[in-house]
Order: sequence, then structure tokens, then C-alpha cells
Amino acid sequence: MTSPEPALRHALTHERAHHDRCRSALAAMLDGAREEVVTGEDVSASGADAEVLGRRLRSRAEELRELPPGPLFFGRLDFTDTDDSGSRTGTGHAGQSYHVGRLRITEHPAAPPLVVDWRAPVSRAFYQASARDPQGVAVRRRFGWAPGSRGDSADLTGLEDEHLARGEERVSGIVAREIERPRVGPMRDIAATIQPEQDDLVRGDLGASVCVQGAPGTGKTAVGLHRAAYLLYTHPGRIRRGGLLVLGPNRTFLSYISEVLPALGETGVRQSTLAEEIARQPVTGTDSGPAAVLKHDERMAEVLRRALYARVRTGRADALAVPDGSYRWRVEPEETAAIVADVRAEEPPYAVGRERVRARIVRVLRERAERRGGPRSTAWVRRIERARPVSAYVDAVWPRVRAEEVLAGLLGDPEALAAAADGVLDDVEQKALLWARPPRSWKSARWSAADAVLLDEIAGLIEHPDGYGHVVVDEAQDLSPMECRAVARRAAFGSLTVLGDLAQGTTPWAARSWPAVLRHLGKPDAAVVPLTTGFRVPQAVVALANRLLERLDVDVPAARSLRRDGALRLREVAVPDALPDAVVAAVRDALEREGSVGVVAADAQVPRLREALAGAGVDAAGPEEVGARVSVVPASLVKGLEYDHVVAVEPADVAEAEERGLHRLYVVLTRAVSRLEVVHARPLPF
Repeated sequence: MTSPEPALRHALTHERAHHDRCRSALAAMLDGAREEVVTGEDVSASGADAEVLGRRLRSRAEELRELPPGPLFFGRLDFTDTDDSGSRTGTGHAGQSYHVGRLRITEHPAAPPLVVDWRAPVSRAFYQASARDPQGVAVRRRFGWAPGSRGDSADLTGLEDEHLARGEERVSGIVAREIERPRVGPMRDIAATIQPEQDDLVRGDLGASVCVQGAPGTGKTAVGLHRAAYLLYTHPGRIRRGGLLVLGPNRTFLSYISEVLPALGETGVRQSTLAEEIARQPVTGTDSGPAAVLKHDERMAEVLRRALYARVRTGRADALAVPDGSYRWRVEPEETAAIVADVRAEEPPYAVGRERVRARIVRVLRERAERRGGPRSTAWVRRIERARPVSAYVDAVWPRVRAEEVLAGLLGDPEALAAAADGVLDDVEQKALLWARPPRSWKSARWSAADAVLLDEIAGLIEHPDGYGHVVVDEAQDLSPMECRAVARRAAFGSLTVLGDLAQGTTPWAARSWPAVLRHLGKPDAAVVPLTTGFRVPQAVVALANRLLERLDVDVPAARSLRRDGALRLREVAVPDALPDAVVAAVRDALEREGSVGVVAADAQVPRLREALAGAGVDAAGPEEVGARVSVVPASLVKGLEYDHVVAVEPADVAEAEERGLHRLYVVLTRAVSRLEVVHARPLPF
């Protein structure tokens, strides 16, 4: 600390008193929100207005009620009166002081805030100001809180001041301790420790899509979640109208990140997996490896488009006679055929095309009727639209279909597949796609996980889905081209935050370059921003992972770490049968230190290791149990998770378990926050 001890004690006393005041004000805000809900539900306005107001007030009250307990501020900005030349700073905050926290707190809406939200424009200086560019800041203060504090003022144990106006800037010990704090439980927010390059991404414009190529431990997931919170704060109307979607790779990952947005005051965000978003039928079938890869290939989009629109009968040339009282209106065959052909050439969504054919037929009939007898009413138009001959003709030339019906017809019929795949897929590929035993109907089909992607593509061709205002996509390097198209449909009129690391791509269709991914996502102009400075993984672990990075077929910059603490240990055993005992010993060593322990191994090894730990009296949970002290995690599920101590078991087995096993191993090696111990009997792949 720069202050003398008495001055420090005085400052802490003052800041604790301010925190008590903030706590009282927050309680009053919550009580006031409850009262507003009661009043808002009884307002003397229209029923619709009252409902909208009541919903908004209830949402605000719920956000305040669900804010997790904890410190109400983590920083303070004191702005100087003048700059170095003696003139006014021009910031609009000259001489002002602001506490910065996760939520705006005020004693009265018109009164100066006791705490400003970290997302407010004035708060940006907390993350961006430096001795070289003070941005009008005289002093930046950071507060140190006891680990796990629930917001008791007595937990405020320290503070650090940087006198930026004097050119004084230092590496913050408080920030370092917060970053290095043990990882037990769900992922924490990083509002107190956001770095300048992360802040630039968080505060990016809503209309701009961005792709973050983040090395392990650079905080890309945290950046994506904080960007979501920032956009909800800055553009509440626009975002909430369309909604905000966070897509993670699996439910384990979503459980891990589930508390970040609520901690930032945002509770209405949908967090899901792409599989959940596109699910139309239960997954009860499986594909061969080649079939699954092929179904994720972008060429399938053209095959499916052809299969769907092959149901349109542009060559049908029947006359159409529509009764109207005692008269019959007639549309000649060449006219109906031209209408269908014109609409088909426009390639609208399939369901739109159906109604467009109907509307144009009715328009022809209306024009003839008005030439004969004058204007026709809306009721007349609706009656003609519903006339049986019109509906029968539309059904004949542009039949109503379901996505399942189209796909079943394609995968179960060699001739239909050959026609749709002509010039796109060769004979071997077509054979791989065909069902060996076609079901009697699509209702009895056994759909695979890859079929879900195809069904979503067809459904999107039939009718565009409702999109979101913004979508955050994590682990995007593992998305296939067809999965990217599914995401693109949900962000067709919104923007994307794409997060990933090409080196961590583990699916058979994992991306080799971001431009290709962004093209499939419908955002080819999105900027690709690298994050290479790690705050989570210690330098010793990063150095080991970088040795493996050289063997991966991706062009990404090597990571570096600001963490000089941590440890790396290689524990070799003489024979594979000794591995379980060595893992038990490694876990016991880790348990002597503070923090979580993750035992990560090839999926096939997990049952054996669980048994060994249980036999040794070590209580080990699965990855889905967030907050467990010891977890045994299959390598296939560890992506995105982090543990203070990682015991990586037999890297050679992980590397050989799948086609992109070296990429999977890279993921495994970079899950450690403090300490990595590699237990092996076989030669190491790196």
C-alpha cells in the first residue's frame, strides 16, 4: 500500500461506511421496486399498457432480488479538476468521485449515484485510463475483499491507489490475487479485473459482429458474457425485443457459466446449446462416421434445397375454375403455369411461396371480376382465397410439407437422393447417406444427431425462424458448416459475438480458419481479434501447451501468460497398471492445497479412475456437479472448464482416442489455473 498505515485505516473506515450506506440504499431500491409492481399493476390505463408496465416493473424487481450477495463496489474513480496544462479536463466529471460496481445504486433517482454501473460510459476510464492517458482520472482505487465475501462491510480488507495524474501506474496486487483466487464452484464474473483489450471487445458496437480468437486462459468466454451484459445495459429495448442467446457446447459448460450474467444483474438471457435450439425430434439413431461428417458438410445445403423445391410442380398446366355464385371464373393453364414458374424463380421461403402462388391466382381472379362487375370487397377476396378449387390447386402445385417428410423422402429413396445430389455428391457419398432400412413413414424414423442439423436447414427453407437481437457463440471452432448455418438463421437480422480457439477444435469438422466460419455464419466482414495474453493458465503450463501447439494444423499465435506462479509436474509410472495408484497419489497431493481438483483422462479411462479414487476414500464427482472439490472428467467434456489443480492422465491415450486427439489433449493441458500434474506410463506426445 502507498498510504501510511493510519491513513490506510482511516480510508478503510470511510469506505466501509460508504458500503453500509450503499447496502441500505439497495435494500430501499428493492422495497421500492416491490411497491412499484403493486402500483403498476393497478394503474388506470388501458389493459395493454398496464400489462406492459407491470411486466417491466416485475422484471426490474426480479433483477434486484436475484442479484447474488457480494460486495457492492470494487473500484473508485476520482477525477481531477484540470489537466496538465491547467485547463478543464473536458470529461464532464471534473472534481467528481464515483464508486464502480456491478449495479447502479442510488438513494433517489434524481440524486447522484452511490455506485455507478461498470457498464456506464464513465466507468470505462476504470479499465482504460493509464499514466500515459489518464482520461481525466486523478486516482484509480481498487478494493480488496475477503474471498467469498457476501458483502459484509467488514470484508473490505484492503485498497490500492494509482495516482494516474502524477504518472503513477503499477501492476495491481489486488487484481493479481483475484485472478489467482482458487476456482471452486461456477465461473465468476471478471467485472473487477477486465483488461483494456478485453474492455474494447466488451464495449463493441451492437451492430458489429466480432470473432475472438482466444488462446487458453485469455478470458474469451468471460468477454463474451460481459459483452452480452453490456449490450443489454446499453441497448435494452433493441436487445430485449429480439432477445439475446448464449450458445455453449454442452450442458456441463452452461452450468459452469450460469451464474455470471445474474451476478452482473442480467437474468433474462437464454443460455442453451445448439442441439437444444434445433431439436425437432428425439435423437434415437446413430450415423456412421462418414455419414455424420457428410451431413455436416456445407454441400448438403444445396442437396436439401433441391429436394424441397423438387416438390413444386412448375410444369403442371391445369385450368382453374372457381365458382362465384352462379358464375365461374376461369384461369387458363398457361396462366397458372406462369404464376408457379415466376414464384419458383424468386426462390422465396417455401411457405411464403405457397401463399404467393395463392395470392397471385386470387389477384388474377379479382382483376377479371372487377372488369366485369366493379370493385370487390375484402370479404369477397377472402372467400375466393379459401375456395376449394384454389386451395386444391395450390396443394397440387406447391404442396404443404414438413421438414421430416422431406428428409425421410431423401434418405430413404435412392432415386430422390440421386436427383437432388446430382453433381454435388458422388455415388459413394450418396450410398453413405441412404438409410439401410427406410421406415414406413417419417413418424417412425430413428433420427440421428446429425439429422437434426439437416431438419433445421429444411425448416429454415420452409419458413425463416424468429431471430435474436444478438447471439454469443462459444467454442465456435467446433461448429460444422451446417451448424454455422443454423446459427446464422437465428442471427440473420442481429449481430454475433463468436468465441473460440482454432487450436482447441476437436470435432471431425472443426474449423481451420475463421474466415470460413464467418462466411457460414453469414458475417463474412466480422473482425477477427486475437487474445493471446493469458490471465488464468500459469506460464509453465502455457509453455508445455505451446510445445504441443506446434504439432497442430492451425495457424494461431502462441499464447503467453502473465502468471509466473503455478507449477508443472510430470509423474511417470513404470507400467500402465500402476496409473490408478499414481492418480490417487497425485489427487492427495493436490488436496493438500487450496482449490478444486480435476482429474482428466480419455473417456474410456474414467470408470477405472473413479473406482480407484472411491477405493482410496476420495469422494470424486462428475463434471456436472459444479462446486465439487474433486471431479473426474472425461476429456470429451472438459472444454471450457477450469480447475485449480489438474491431473492429466496418460496423454497418449487422449491423443489416440479420436481423429483430432492432439487438439483434445491441448484442451486438457490448458484447464489448470494453478498446477498441472501429468501422470503417464507411455511416452508423451509432446
